[in-house]
Amino acid sequence: MRKITTLALGVIAAGLIWFEPVHAGLLGMPMGLQSAIQRIKLEAPTLPPMAYTQFCLRYRDECRTRPMFRGGPVRLTEDRWGDLKEVNHIVNREIAPERNELGLADEQWVINPARGDCNDYAVSKRHELLARGWPARALLLSEVVVNSGEHHLILVVRTTNGDLVLDNMTSQIKPWSRVPYRWVRMQMPNSKLWTTIVSSRV
Repeated sequence: MRKITTLALGVIAAGLIWFEPVHAGLLGMPMGLQSAIQRIKLEAPTLPPMAYTQFCLRYRDECRTRPMFRGGPVRLTEDRWGDLKEVNHIVNREIAPERNELGLADEQWVINPARGDCNDYAVSKRHELLARGWPARALLLSEVVVNSGEHHLILVVRTTNGDLVLDNMTSQIKPWSRVPYRWVRMQMPNSKLWTTIVSSRV
């Protein structure tokens, strides 16, 4: 087990993320402004995708409401950062990409299939992190729209250093504000409802 050190996610360059001492601000910005830039702003409760409702009927334990002993984002320790990198890498490697050609009506979200699309990658990463003891409140599925206009599912991880994105379209873990997507809706912590996303990133 690696020692946990006082580290924080601090600098972003060329799409890569690394750690710097916690006292070093993000590009010299005040801490309050850093927090605003790094957080997704939730708007209003909305219904989840139909495929998510079907997923919850199939995998009831994945969607059960868990008690919140502590609220809010999780602290991003060195060990937790290692979890994110390992799970992102393993799931991206183990699931062979396969487009859903049947449309939304026949869409299914499956945990750890041999072949799958973005939905399967996202729910598998969430499942693996839950198995490692991560709190459900910090692991939120999110629907976005890519440049081609297609809808895409990713996993947002809410940490005290900002909201991070685990995505099958890249091996890099990026802050939410550095992914080129239009945000549609995201899971609400400890609820089966989802929420719309404020379009502004501040």
